[in-house]
Amino acid sequence: MSVKPLAGDGTELRWFKSSHSNPDGAACVEVAFAPKTIHVRDSKDRQSPQLSFRPQGWAAFISYATDH
Repeated sequence: MSVKPLAGDGTELRWFKSSHSNPDGAACVEVAFAPKTIHVRDSKDRQSPQLSFRPQGWAAFISYATDH
């Protein structure tokens, strides 16, 4: 997965939109990397709950997602 930086969303985390997100904006995922946690959110509802992964869990998720 490659990521594209988003500007000016007003949070402490630096969020990136996945290049695999739907081009019409219907299904967009944003990811933010912190030293011990990877955060994931819906780009259409930035105030909604976020998922958080430890690096090992994120690596396993990405590995599974790219294999299926």
